[in-house]
Amino acid sequence: MSTVALDTVATLRAVRRRVHRRQRLLVVALTVLVVGLFLVRALLGDYRISFVDGIRMVSGTTIPGASFIFLESTLPRACMSVLAGAAFASAGAAYQSMLRNPLASPDVLGINLGASAAAVFSVVLLGWSGTPVALVAFSGAVAVALAIHGFAGRGGAATGRMILVGVGLAAVLSSVVHWVLLRADIYRAQDALVWLTGSLGSVSWDEIVRLGVVVAIALPLLTVVTRQLGVLGLGDDLAAGLGVRAHRLRGLVTALVVLLTASATAACGPIAFVGFLSGPIARRLTGGRTSVPAAALVGAAMVLAADYVSAYAVPGTAFPVGVVTGLAGAPVLVWLLVAGRRSIARR
Repeated sequence: MSTVALDTVATLRAVRRRVHRRQRLLVVALTVLVVGLFLVRALLGDYRISFVDGIRMVSGTTIPGASFIFLESTLPRACMSVLAGAAFASAGAAYQSMLRNPLASPDVLGINLGASAAAVFSVVLLGWSGTPVALVAFSGAVAVALAIHGFAGRGGAATGRMILVGVGLAAVLSSVVHWVLLRADIYRAQDALVWLTGSLGSVSWDEIVRLGVVVAIALPLLTVVTRQLGVLGLGDDLAAGLGVRAHRLRGLVTALVVLLTASATAACGPIAFVGFLSGPIARRLTGGRTSVPAAALVGAAMVLAADYVSAYAVPGTAFPVGVVTGLAGAPVLVWLLVAGRRSIARR
Protein backbone atom coordinates (compact mmCIF):
# COMPACT_ATOMS: atom_id res chain seq x y z
CA MET A 1 0.00 0.00 0.00
CA SER A 2 1.37 3.43 -0.95
CA THR A 3 2.26 6.15 1.53
CA VAL A 4 -0.64 8.32 0.32
CA ALA A 5 -3.11 5.50 0.87
CA LEU A 6 -1.76 4.85 4.36
CA ASP A 7 -2.02 8.54 5.22
CA THR A 8 -5.61 8.60 3.94
CA VAL A 9 -6.58 5.58 6.04
CA ALA A 10 -4.94 7.10 9.12
CA THR A 11 -6.77 10.39 8.54
CA LEU A 12 -10.13 8.63 8.17
CA ARG A 13 -9.53 6.66 11.37
CA ALA A 14 -8.62 9.84 13.24
CA VAL A 15 -11.77 11.59 12.00
CA ARG A 16 -13.89 8.59 12.97
CA ARG A 17 -12.37 8.55 16.46
CA ARG A 18 -13.10 12.26 16.89
CA VAL A 19 -16.70 11.78 15.78
CA HIS A 20 -17.22 8.86 18.16
CA ARG A 21 -15.57 10.79 21.00
CA ARG A 22 -17.85 13.77 20.34
CA GLN A 23 -20.93 11.55 20.36
CA ARG A 24 -19.90 9.89 23.63
CA LEU A 25 -19.29 13.26 25.29
CA LEU A 26 -22.62 14.52 24.00
CA VAL A 27 -24.47 11.50 25.39
CA VAL A 28 -22.78 12.01 28.77
CA ALA A 29 -23.68 15.72 28.79
CA LEU A 30 -27.29 15.02 27.80
CA THR A 31 -27.53 12.32 30.47
CA VAL A 32 -26.39 14.81 33.12
CA LEU A 33 -28.98 17.29 31.82
CA VAL A 34 -31.77 14.70 31.96
CA VAL A 35 -30.82 13.64 35.49
CA GLY A 36 -30.80 17.28 36.61
CA LEU A 37 -34.20 17.99 35.06
CA PHE A 38 -35.55 14.75 36.52
CA LEU A 39 -34.53 15.81 40.04
CA VAL A 40 -36.01 19.28 39.52
CA ARG A 41 -39.32 17.85 38.30
CA ALA A 42 -39.53 15.24 41.06
CA LEU A 43 -38.34 17.31 44.02
CA LEU A 44 -39.13 20.97 43.31
CA GLY A 45 -42.71 22.11 43.05
CA ASP A 46 -45.50 23.40 45.25
CA TYR A 47 -44.10 21.11 47.96
CA ARG A 48 -40.30 21.12 47.93
CA ILE A 49 -38.63 17.86 48.91
CA SER A 50 -34.96 17.40 49.75
CA PHE A 51 -32.88 14.82 47.91
CA VAL A 52 -32.31 12.87 51.14
CA ASP A 53 -36.04 12.76 51.90
CA GLY A 54 -36.69 11.60 48.34
CA ILE A 55 -34.29 8.68 48.80
CA ARG A 56 -35.91 7.83 52.13
CA MET A 57 -39.41 7.78 50.63
CA VAL A 58 -38.31 5.60 47.71
CA SER A 59 -36.76 3.23 50.27
CA GLY A 60 -40.10 2.88 52.08
CA THR A 61 -40.07 5.60 54.73
CA THR A 62 -43.37 7.47 55.07
CA ILE A 63 -43.17 11.23 55.54
CA PRO A 64 -46.61 12.72 56.29
CA GLY A 65 -47.76 15.04 53.53
CA ALA A 66 -44.71 14.56 51.36
CA SER A 67 -44.95 10.84 50.60
CA PHE A 68 -48.25 11.04 48.73
CA ILE A 69 -47.21 14.06 46.64
CA PHE A 70 -43.83 12.56 45.80
CA LEU A 71 -44.79 8.92 45.16
CA GLU A 72 -48.16 9.51 43.49
CA SER A 73 -47.61 12.76 41.61
CA THR A 74 -44.20 14.29 40.97
CA LEU A 75 -42.08 11.12 40.78
CA PRO A 76 -44.45 9.24 38.42
CA ARG A 77 -44.68 12.30 36.18
CA ALA A 78 -40.90 12.60 36.07
CA CYS A 79 -40.50 8.91 35.24
CA MET A 80 -43.15 9.02 32.52
CA SER A 81 -41.62 12.19 31.09
CA VAL A 82 -38.30 10.43 30.60
CA LEU A 83 -39.82 7.27 29.10
CA ALA A 84 -42.36 8.99 26.85
CA GLY A 85 -39.85 11.60 25.69
CA ALA A 86 -37.28 8.92 24.86
CA ALA A 87 -39.87 6.80 23.04
CA PHE A 88 -41.31 9.62 20.92
CA ALA A 89 -37.89 11.13 20.17
CA SER A 90 -36.10 7.93 19.19
CA ALA A 91 -39.01 6.91 16.97
CA GLY A 92 -39.04 10.32 15.30
CA ALA A 93 -35.27 10.38 14.72
CA ALA A 94 -35.30 6.89 13.19
CA TYR A 95 -38.25 7.66 10.90
CA GLN A 96 -36.72 10.96 9.76
CA SER A 97 -33.45 9.17 9.00
CA MET A 98 -35.18 6.36 7.12
CA LEU A 99 -37.29 8.70 4.96
CA ARG A 100 -34.52 11.35 4.75
CA ASN A 101 -36.98 14.13 5.53
CA PRO A 102 -37.23 16.26 8.72
CA LEU A 103 -41.03 16.31 8.36
CA ALA A 104 -41.27 12.53 8.45
CA SER A 105 -41.90 12.01 12.16
CA PRO A 106 -44.75 9.85 13.50
CA ASP A 107 -46.58 12.85 14.97
CA VAL A 108 -46.57 14.71 11.64
CA LEU A 109 -47.46 11.62 9.56
CA GLY A 110 -50.51 10.81 11.65
CA ILE A 111 -49.40 7.72 13.59
CA ASN A 112 -49.92 9.52 16.90
CA LEU A 113 -53.20 10.90 15.59
CA GLY A 114 -54.33 7.38 14.73
CA ALA A 115 -53.96 6.46 18.38
CA SER A 116 -55.78 9.64 19.40
CA ALA A 117 -58.69 9.06 17.01
CA ALA A 118 -59.16 5.48 18.19
CA ALA A 119 -59.03 6.54 21.84
CA VAL A 120 -61.47 9.43 21.35
CA PHE A 121 -63.87 7.11 19.53
CA SER A 122 -63.80 4.56 22.36
CA VAL A 123 -64.18 7.21 25.09
CA VAL A 124 -66.94 9.28 23.49
CA LEU A 125 -69.02 6.74 21.60
CA LEU A 126 -68.39 3.56 23.59
CA GLY A 127 -67.90 5.02 27.06
CA TRP A 128 -64.72 3.08 27.74
CA SER A 129 -61.93 4.13 30.10
CA GLY A 130 -58.64 2.89 31.47
CA THR A 131 -56.77 -0.06 29.95
CA PRO A 132 -59.26 -0.78 27.11
CA VAL A 133 -58.77 2.77 25.82
CA ALA A 134 -54.99 2.34 25.91
CA LEU A 135 -55.26 -0.90 23.93
CA VAL A 136 -57.55 0.75 21.37
CA ALA A 137 -55.10 3.66 21.06
CA PHE A 138 -52.26 1.22 20.44
CA SER A 139 -54.31 -0.53 17.76
CA GLY A 140 -55.12 2.81 16.10
CA ALA A 141 -51.46 3.73 15.77
CA VAL A 142 -50.62 0.32 14.31
CA ALA A 143 -53.51 0.57 11.82
CA VAL A 144 -52.38 3.99 10.56
CA ALA A 145 -48.78 2.80 10.16
CA LEU A 146 -49.93 -0.24 8.17
CA ALA A 147 -52.14 1.98 6.01
CA ILE A 148 -49.25 4.36 5.28
CA HIS A 149 -46.97 1.55 4.17
CA GLY A 150 -49.74 -0.24 2.31
CA PHE A 151 -50.71 2.79 0.23
CA ALA A 152 -47.11 3.91 -0.32
CA GLY A 153 -45.97 0.58 -1.76
CA ARG A 154 -42.38 -0.61 -2.13
CA GLY A 155 -39.23 0.80 -3.66
CA GLY A 156 -37.10 3.86 -3.13
CA ALA A 157 -39.84 6.17 -4.40
CA ALA A 158 -42.13 4.89 -1.65
CA THR A 159 -40.53 7.23 0.90
CA GLY A 160 -42.00 10.32 -0.75
CA ARG A 161 -45.38 8.65 -1.10
CA MET A 162 -45.30 7.68 2.58
CA ILE A 163 -45.04 11.33 3.59
CA LEU A 164 -47.91 12.33 1.32
CA VAL A 165 -50.10 9.43 2.47
CA GLY A 166 -49.28 10.12 6.13
CA VAL A 167 -50.14 13.81 5.93
CA GLY A 168 -53.37 12.95 4.08
CA LEU A 169 -54.38 10.36 6.67
CA ALA A 170 -53.59 12.85 9.45
CA ALA A 171 -55.99 15.35 7.88
CA VAL A 172 -58.73 12.72 7.56
CA LEU A 173 -58.26 11.52 11.14
CA SER A 174 -58.34 15.09 12.44
CA SER A 175 -61.71 15.58 10.74
CA VAL A 176 -63.00 12.32 12.24
CA VAL A 177 -61.91 13.39 15.72
CA HIS A 178 -63.68 16.74 15.43
CA TRP A 179 -66.83 15.01 14.18
CA VAL A 180 -66.79 12.62 17.15
CA LEU A 181 -66.28 15.49 19.61
CA LEU A 182 -69.26 17.34 18.16
CA ARG A 183 -71.44 14.35 19.07
CA ALA A 184 -70.10 14.07 22.62
CA ASP A 185 -71.46 15.47 25.84
CA ILE A 186 -69.21 17.93 27.61
CA TYR A 187 -67.91 15.49 30.25
CA ARG A 188 -66.83 12.80 27.81
CA ALA A 189 -65.38 15.44 25.51
CA GLN A 190 -63.27 16.68 28.40
CA ASP A 191 -61.95 13.15 29.01
CA ALA A 192 -61.25 12.77 25.31
CA LEU A 193 -59.19 15.97 25.17
CA VAL A 194 -56.42 14.19 27.09
CA TRP A 195 -55.96 11.98 24.03
CA LEU A 196 -55.62 15.00 21.77
CA THR A 197 -53.06 17.06 23.69
CA GLY A 198 -51.10 14.56 25.80
CA SER A 199 -51.09 14.72 29.58
CA LEU A 200 -49.00 13.31 32.42
CA GLY A 201 -51.48 14.22 35.14
CA SER A 202 -52.96 10.76 35.69
CA VAL A 203 -50.16 8.30 34.92
CA SER A 204 -49.90 5.17 37.04
CA TRP A 205 -46.97 3.02 38.03
CA ASP A 206 -48.38 0.11 36.01
CA GLU A 207 -48.29 2.27 32.86
CA ILE A 208 -44.75 3.38 33.71
CA VAL A 209 -43.60 -0.23 34.08
CA ARG A 210 -45.23 -1.30 30.80
CA LEU A 211 -43.71 1.58 28.85
CA GLY A 212 -40.37 1.05 30.58
CA VAL A 213 -40.25 -2.56 29.38
CA VAL A 214 -41.05 -1.49 25.81
CA VAL A 215 -38.39 1.24 25.83
CA ALA A 216 -35.79 -1.08 27.37
CA ILE A 217 -36.31 -3.62 24.57
CA ALA A 218 -37.09 -1.47 21.52
CA LEU A 219 -34.66 1.42 22.02
CA PRO A 220 -31.43 -0.65 21.86
CA LEU A 221 -32.75 -2.58 18.85
CA LEU A 222 -33.67 0.66 17.08
CA THR A 223 -30.21 2.06 17.83
CA VAL A 224 -28.56 -0.94 16.15
CA VAL A 225 -30.73 -1.10 13.03
CA THR A 226 -30.69 2.67 12.47
CA ARG A 227 -26.94 2.51 11.83
CA GLN A 228 -27.66 0.72 8.54
CA LEU A 229 -30.07 3.38 7.24
CA GLY A 230 -27.29 5.42 5.65
CA VAL A 231 -26.84 2.68 3.05
CA LEU A 232 -30.41 3.25 1.80
CA GLY A 233 -29.35 6.66 0.51
CA LEU A 234 -27.41 4.83 -2.22
CA GLY A 235 -30.61 3.30 -3.57
CA ASP A 236 -32.22 -0.07 -3.00
CA ASP A 237 -30.18 -1.84 -5.70
CA LEU A 238 -26.80 -0.72 -4.38
CA ALA A 239 -27.95 -1.41 -0.82
CA ALA A 240 -28.82 -4.97 -1.86
CA GLY A 241 -25.36 -5.30 -3.41
CA LEU A 242 -23.88 -4.35 -0.04
CA GLY A 243 -25.94 -7.01 1.71
CA VAL A 244 -28.70 -4.78 3.07
CA ARG A 245 -32.27 -5.77 2.23
CA ALA A 246 -33.92 -2.38 2.00
CA HIS A 247 -37.54 -3.48 2.30
CA ARG A 248 -36.82 -5.71 5.30
CA LEU A 249 -34.79 -2.96 6.99
CA ARG A 250 -37.57 -0.40 6.47
CA GLY A 251 -40.11 -2.88 7.81
CA LEU A 252 -38.06 -3.56 10.95
CA VAL A 253 -37.48 0.14 11.62
CA THR A 254 -41.16 0.88 11.09
CA ALA A 255 -42.20 -1.92 13.46
CA LEU A 256 -39.96 -0.59 16.23
CA VAL A 257 -41.07 3.00 15.59
CA VAL A 258 -44.74 2.02 15.79
CA LEU A 259 -44.14 -0.03 18.95
CA LEU A 260 -42.48 2.91 20.71
CA THR A 261 -44.92 5.53 19.44
CA ALA A 262 -48.07 3.51 20.10
CA SER A 263 -46.93 2.43 23.57
CA ALA A 264 -46.07 5.99 24.62
CA THR A 265 -49.30 7.38 23.17
CA ALA A 266 -51.33 4.69 24.91
CA ALA A 267 -49.71 5.65 28.23
CA CYS A 268 -49.97 9.45 28.16
CA GLY A 269 -51.56 10.54 24.91
CA PRO A 270 -49.81 12.18 21.94
CA ILE A 271 -47.30 14.74 23.21
CA ALA A 272 -47.02 17.01 20.19
CA PHE A 273 -43.81 17.54 18.22
CA VAL A 274 -41.41 15.70 20.56
CA GLY A 275 -40.47 13.25 17.82
CA PHE A 276 -40.48 16.04 15.26
CA LEU A 277 -38.06 18.33 17.14
CA SER A 278 -35.71 15.93 18.93
CA GLY A 279 -34.13 14.35 15.86
CA PRO A 280 -33.02 17.62 14.19
CA ILE A 281 -31.76 18.99 17.53
CA ALA A 282 -29.74 15.83 18.15
CA ARG A 283 -28.33 15.88 14.60
CA ARG A 284 -27.27 19.50 15.03
CA LEU A 285 -25.47 18.59 18.26
CA THR A 286 -23.76 15.54 16.73
CA GLY A 287 -22.59 17.36 13.61
CA GLY A 288 -25.21 16.06 11.20
CA ARG A 289 -25.19 12.38 12.17
CA THR A 290 -28.29 10.50 13.29
CA SER A 291 -27.91 9.28 16.87
CA VAL A 292 -30.90 7.53 18.38
CA PRO A 293 -29.52 7.63 21.96
CA ALA A 294 -28.82 11.38 21.67
CA ALA A 295 -32.30 11.99 20.24
CA ALA A 296 -33.86 9.94 23.04
CA LEU A 297 -32.06 12.02 25.67
CA VAL A 298 -33.07 15.26 23.94
CA GLY A 299 -36.69 14.08 23.93
CA ALA A 300 -36.56 13.12 27.61
CA ALA A 301 -35.11 16.53 28.53
CA MET A 302 -37.71 18.28 26.38
CA VAL A 303 -40.68 16.55 28.01
CA LEU A 304 -39.27 17.00 31.53
CA ALA A 305 -38.80 20.73 30.95
CA ALA A 306 -42.18 21.11 29.22
CA ASP A 307 -43.99 19.28 32.03
CA TYR A 308 -42.41 21.53 34.66
CA VAL A 309 -43.28 24.65 32.68
CA SER A 310 -46.85 23.45 32.08
CA ALA A 311 -47.35 22.84 35.80
CA TYR A 312 -45.80 26.01 37.25
CA ALA A 313 -45.46 28.68 34.54
CA VAL A 314 -48.89 30.16 35.33
CA PRO A 315 -49.65 30.15 39.09
CA GLY A 316 -52.84 28.27 39.88
CA THR A 317 -53.19 26.86 36.37
CA ALA A 318 -51.75 23.59 35.03
CA PHE A 319 -51.66 22.99 31.29
CA PRO A 320 -51.32 19.62 29.55
CA VAL A 321 -47.70 19.04 28.62
CA GLY A 322 -48.67 18.70 24.97
CA VAL A 323 -49.76 22.34 24.90
CA VAL A 324 -46.23 23.50 25.76
CA THR A 325 -44.50 21.18 23.27
CA GLY A 326 -47.06 22.17 20.64
CA LEU A 327 -46.30 25.86 21.14
CA ALA A 328 -42.60 25.10 20.74
CA GLY A 329 -42.97 22.84 17.71
CA ALA A 330 -45.56 24.64 15.61
CA PRO A 331 -43.28 27.56 14.57
CA VAL A 332 -40.53 25.10 13.60
CA LEU A 333 -42.97 23.12 11.45
CA VAL A 334 -44.12 26.28 9.67
CA TRP A 335 -40.51 27.34 9.12
CA LEU A 336 -39.61 23.96 7.58
CA LEU A 337 -42.63 24.10 5.28
CA VAL A 338 -41.76 27.63 4.12
CA ALA A 339 -38.07 26.74 3.67
CA GLY A 340 -39.00 23.64 1.67
CA ARG A 341 -41.32 25.65 -0.55
CA ARG A 342 -38.59 28.21 -1.25
CA SER A 343 -36.05 25.51 -2.12
CA ILE A 344 -38.51 23.96 -4.58
CA ALA A 345 -39.19 27.36 -6.15
CA ARG A 346 -35.45 27.90 -6.80
CA ARG A 347 -35.13 24.65 -8.78
